[in-house]
Amino acid sequence: MGDDRRLYFLDNLRIGLTILVIAHHVGQAYGPTGGSWPIQEATRAAVLGPFFTVNRSFFMSLFFLISGYFMVASYDHHGPGPFLKSRLLRLGVPLLAFFFLIIPLQQYLCHLYTGDLGDIGFGKYYTTRYFAPVNAEVNFAHLWYVEHLLIFSLCYAVIRTVRKRRREVQVSTNPPGHAAIVLFALALAVTSAVVRRWYPIDRWVGFLGFIQVAFADVPRDLSCFVIGAVAYRRQWLLQTSNKTGAIWLSIGVTLAVSWYVFALGRLWDVFHVTRETVRVIYPVWESLLCCGMCIGLLVLFRERLNFQGRWGRRMAENQYAAYLFHVPVVVLIQVAVVNVAVSPFTKFVLVTAVGVPLTFLLSAAIRTPAPARKIL
Repeated sequence: MGDDRRLYFLDNLRIGLTILVIAHHVGQAYGPTGGSWPIQEATRAAVLGPFFTVNRSFFMSLFFLISGYFMVASYDHHGPGPFLKSRLLRLGVPLLAFFFLIIPLQQYLCHLYTGDLGDIGFGKYYTTRYFAPVNAEVNFAHLWYVEHLLIFSLCYAVIRTVRKRRREVQVSTNPPGHAAIVLFALALAVTSAVVRRWYPIDRWVGFLGFIQVAFADVPRDLSCFVIGAVAYRRQWLLQTSNKTGAIWLSIGVTLAVSWYVFALGRLWDVFHVTRETVRVIYPVWESLLCCGMCIGLLVLFRERLNFQGRWGRRMAENQYAAYLFHVPVVVLIQVAVVNVAVSPFTKFVLVTAVGVPLTFLLSAAIRTPAPARKIL
């Protein structure tokens, strides 16, 4: 399958991942999270704890893998000049717009809500540092992914320019076997564990003053981006067998469920698992889960969801804009229900159910003008 044919299953997978990102951010207000969010309720839904942990172990890395795949296809198809122009337009312009306009406006509105809503007893507290990473000089909020993707793409363009090859031949090769995948997961676990001795999970820094980085996740995200690029060249996404996909999806789901069981059942205490032991186990669990979910979901969507109807096409067209603009939609809905007397998990379900379609509708409206569609 060449790069001119539409891979609908990748479109559908990105839609699913975007919905998962929206749900993840909705949960910031209602679950036990270490991140900051404009709305923080006093009562928390314990079930969202493992939800956060499982999500963060694979979903952004899978985004990077898909992006690496499409990046190589785009460079081959357009060449260096148009490729760079496209990356700067689609990635650079939103970063500048959010940094100089949208994020400051959101923070200002949160500052206003702090006084108004606090006086009438809504919620526990409000913070003006919406989803702001600690110690980062520049705050791109959830657009750190877009920033990293821009940097990775520019680095790739430099490498291809040095090699002076506009187009390289696709070669169909056998995907890595189970042993190679396990060895990769173990190497990734060791690398992540070493990096996290200095940069624990959720510690954000402003690298060079403007690159918003959580170094704890860089080995996983960067390696998945590179794998995506290699997978395009060697056609691994199309060659991976159904059996391999089923095996690794089973591994990923089993590891995810096991974390829910141990976390919610407090089995760490029952089995006297020490914090030091968890520090050794966790990177291995995380890496194997990431491999399992990435491989398994790619094959599952390829075999079961490689089609696109009218609504699927519209959601695919608006997926990127939905990722960019979902936060203000979510926060406004959370403000609207902040005084509703229901459990935090019920609010999580309610806000997610309302926020997802509203986000895609807003994205479609924003993309109505032709210039906006060129960027978004």
